[in-house]
Amino acid sequence: MSSAAEPKVYGWCPGALRPMMSGDGLVVRVRAPLGKLSVNQARGVARLSQEFGNGLLDISARANLQMRGIREDAHEDLIAGLRELGLIDPDANAEARRNVLLAPFWAEGDDTHTIATDLSAALTAATDLTLPGKFGFAVDCGAAPVLQDIAADIRIERSGSSLILRADGSETGKPVTRESAVPEALALARWFVETGGAANGRGRMKPHVAKGIPLPAHHTTLTISANFTAKPGPVPAGTLAALEFGQMPAAALAQLADCGDIRLTPWRMLLVEGAESLPPLPGLILDAADPRLQVVACTGAPGCLQALSATRDLARQLAPHVPAGTRLHVSGCAKGCACPGAAPLTLTATGDDEFSLIRNGTAADQPLKTHLSADALRAAPELLTEGS
Repeated sequence: MSSAAEPKVYGWCPGALRPMMSGDGLVVRVRAPLGKLSVNQARGVARLSQEFGNGLLDISARANLQMRGIREDAHEDLIAGLRELGLIDPDANAEARRNVLLAPFWAEGDDTHTIATDLSAALTAATDLTLPGKFGFAVDCGAAPVLQDIAADIRIERSGSSLILRADGSETGKPVTRESAVPEALALARWFVETGGAANGRGRMKPHVAKGIPLPAHHTTLTISANFTAKPGPVPAGTLAALEFGQMPAAALAQLADCGDIRLTPWRMLLVEGAESLPPLPGLILDAADPRLQVVACTGAPGCLQALSATRDLARQLAPHVPAGTRLHVSGCAKGCACPGAAPLTLTATGDDEFSLIRNGTAADQPLKTHLSADALRAAPELLTEGS
């Protein structure tokens, strides 16, 4: 990519107490405790989004809820409303530390639920622990892991009949119990900091492990790899509904709350507890064969200040032309926020209505084709795959 196309990298993610300015106003990210909104909380969030923002809600890749278009002069009132709903941490530092993702299929009192509850409390209390803004934990202790393809730095997951604590990027981990998992996870986080993983306040576990720095003692047990693909439809805990590009109108969230409590997932889906079916609402994808499930697209211009072009209309129009089993990522800039890893097909905006095509790479990788307009891609979607 040319230097002109290089976006600004903040090195941290927005929170509720530390929002980030975007092209449509403040982005306020709510880290719902245990990734769950009660019926009352969901209705309250929807009301606050409409009152203080533009009425659009995103689900992030770490199962957080993003309120978009929040007016700067309304932020204080919004926080007061979220605090009444029980969705605000004691301070911005505690909010940043409590970056815990849990597998959404938990049942109350099981290993995932118990460990995630204890870990969230321990991180809130660990005022002496300074971690990079993007550093996160995954608690994935169901019958088989479902979060191994989701970004996280420290993982507590099921491996056969055992629980394993694992540093991201390592194939081995340390056996733990329900009681020892949380103190061991915090000890691994401190090891990361003490061994230079957070230089200049930034850093992630996977590249740190890749340096060859020896892991702490007893991180020698091989873990089991598991492949999991989430699809909309019934699951034991309720029903999953996907969101088009991870976004929905606030009014739809309020209507969805009529069906039950809502769990947020890292697949940009909502799990409605106990629901056997869901009504067709704006922004929801209920059909597992819907072609939009094969397309990932960021906010794009003008909603994102970093984006060089609009993205979602193009992604929506190209979706039916993406070959089965393939994924298309349409990115407004080279950061590739909607899909940080490699994708089979990526379109990266390099200017207004101008894209480069990358195959089997990230939004910042070397393109195969350049200077593709949206109109040209709509007229000839075979440009995505010809010659492959």
